[in-house]
Amino acid sequence: MKYTTLGNSDLKVSRICMGCMGFGDAKNGQHSWTLDEEHSREIIKRGLDLGVNFFDTAIGYQSGTSEQYVGRAIRDYARREDVVVATKFLPRIQEEITAGISGQQHIEQMVNTSLKNLGMDYVDLYIYHMWDYETPLYDIMDGLNRMVKAGKVRYIGISNCFAYQLAKANALAEREGFAKFVSIQGHYNLIFREEEREMAKLCAEDNIAMTPYSALAGGRLSKHPGETSKRLEEDTYAKFKYDATADQDQVIINRVAELAEKRDVTMTEISLAWLLTKVTAPVVGATKLHHIDGAVKAVDLELSPEEISYLEEPYVPHRLVGVMAQNTPAAAKKQHVWSTGNQKIEKN
Repeated sequence: MKYTTLGNSDLKVSRICMGCMGFGDAKNGQHSWTLDEEHSREIIKRGLDLGVNFFDTAIGYQSGTSEQYVGRAIRDYARREDVVVATKFLPRIQEEITAGISGQQHIEQMVNTSLKNLGMDYVDLYIYHMWDYETPLYDIMDGLNRMVKAGKVRYIGISNCFAYQLAKANALAEREGFAKFVSIQGHYNLIFREEEREMAKLCAEDNIAMTPYSALAGGRLSKHPGETSKRLEEDTYAKFKYDATADQDQVIINRVAELAEKRDVTMTEISLAWLLTKVTAPVVGATKLHHIDGAVKAVDLELSPEEISYLEEPYVPHRLVGVMAQNTPAAAKKQHVWSTGNQKIEKN
């Protein structure tokens, strides 16, 4: 395993971040393919054994049971100071707004719930999961800064935002003396490269770490034509993101398969080796042991400039999909699916 510094922080992270959305009680989530605790622990332990020290979860994953599984496994298999734990919080829901719960109060409640789920005193990276158009940005940044000052959060990150929103948030933080975002977790992979237009340039200039999710496009970049899986068949959210561009994406996927055969490696290794030339640490979901094995192997695979160009050449612009397509004031009023049913609101 190789390690690097996470943006403008002192966190030393593995080049692969284990995405933990696939862990948790399926009865408490939207995904039938999530793993029970026994199998989640096996994968977390394998990751630790292979040198992965960076784990990403969220309060919205299976109603917090992902956080619970991750916290218990880390407590049993590692020293707390040797791992970097990231989790994410959701926007205020209408019930909170009506009850007069401020952005600052909401963030404190979210942090406290996540820490209880994880069984930890602090999280290393606390991530603003999706933009909240119903809450003033000042309240968000002030609330996050209070948690940093309280020692419950070491650094803050953001997910699913536009470059202008990240720049605006960090400018406000700098003006007010608040903690600034050190990382961005956006949608970025070989068949969805829209982050290269503005976000990647902002991050390079301001030393903000890119830790993208959907690194393998929901499995599309790791499977040969005709191969399938339960997640590929049942993940309707991933279908929403990729089905409309399946034909043009398949050209790139075919090139990944071709290079994998030529180099005698897996498609996972080729896809992630490409992404590792662009970002700090991709978030790679794992629901089988070989998923994390392949991800770790990718760290040591170096692609030639010619191979990188060959993979990139067929790309054509993609429309915004998934969470980013919802990242508008009008769509925000409808609330994202993760924002419903997965929060327990505390009345003050």
